[in-house]
Amino acid sequence: MDLNERFLEVLQLVQSIGPIAAFPEVWPKGPAKARRAASTNGNSESHKMNTSTLLRTAALALIALASGANGVRAETDHLRIAQQFGIAYLPLIVASEKGLIEQEATTLGIAPPKVEWLRLSGAAAMNEALISGGLDFATAGITPMILTWDKTRTTAKIIGVAALGSMANILTTNNPNIKTIADFTEKDRIALPSVKVGFQPIVLQMAADKAFGKYDKLDELTVSMPHPDATAQILSGRSEITAHFTSPPFSQQQLASGKVHQVLNSYDVLGGPHTFNVVYSTTKFVNDNPKTIQAFVRGLDRANEWIKANPKDAAALYIKAEGSKLAPDFVESIIRDKDVNFTTAPEGAQKFADFEAKVGLIKQAPASWRDLFWSGLGDKPGS
Repeated sequence: MDLNERFLEVLQLVQSIGPIAAFPEVWPKGPAKARRAASTNGNSESHKMNTSTLLRTAALALIALASGANGVRAETDHLRIAQQFGIAYLPLIVASEKGLIEQEATTLGIAPPKVEWLRLSGAAAMNEALISGGLDFATAGITPMILTWDKTRTTAKIIGVAALGSMANILTTNNPNIKTIADFTEKDRIALPSVKVGFQPIVLQMAADKAFGKYDKLDELTVSMPHPDATAQILSGRSEITAHFTSPPFSQQQLASGKVHQVLNSYDVLGGPHTFNVVYSTTKFVNDNPKTIQAFVRGLDRANEWIKANPKDAAALYIKAEGSKLAPDFVESIIRDKDVNFTTAPEGAQKFADFEAKVGLIKQAPASWRDLFWSGLGDKPGS
């Protein structure tokens, strides 16, 4: 029996005993005198009254205990979630638009939190807000999250809450002479959202490590540039940018133009599907709000199920929520892409962590991918 069930049982006991207005008169002269009075009084009604009083006293004590213990474990009534832009965040958009987190909170028996959806760009801004207490859930690529997990082991203790999905990233080029990463020369420039520490640069380092035995061989060719700007430049053909390591929908847009071709698929580098973005928080927040965390992940699971069952409607919802100018059929094709899988189960997390430890980006790799995430994900088929 959990604490809430015991509380209700005690409350029913008190109500069955009757009114407790006379409680202040239970032991007006102290417990010792009350006991002597009860022992010398043969009146059965008085005895019943004292028995009833004792029961009420015990019940009230249990209620106070239950209320106090329950207060310690009170769940948050306000949930602040930050997300970035793009199709990778579709599960959060669906959960928001359909109120799935609030619904799951109600199902779990807690008051639905007021969910505040915030827009922040970049892992640095996310981490600053999260660690300072201005945010409850942050979102970013899995590789930057692992870096933050390692750096905050003795401070904020960042922990993953859920994956947002597995999604292939593509290295494209407009240079017809480049077939593999071994064909890049000093004349080429590879655009990435952020050099060295972002998701795409770390995957590029993994590819270089496999191809050359030198993980940073291509680092000098990389340039920091937002995906939209890099897409415009690589398609123009009039820029120093000759390659771009990017994610949906930009990779699909570029390939559909016929002006670029694929050099590398991140799934090939990892040897299979891998998580792209994740949701993470502080260990304290996760431990203090277990049912809220459970409601959040359940809400995402329901969102993922709905997306897979209704790709056309999901595309329409995304375009409306984001104010996107992308064609509905194009967005739907991304959702249906075989290399896109919306799931809360982490994939390839251990491989990313092992590589980051190997090249010194983190001090020590986790013993298991489960060490990186909330314990509730342990039953999922992660890796």
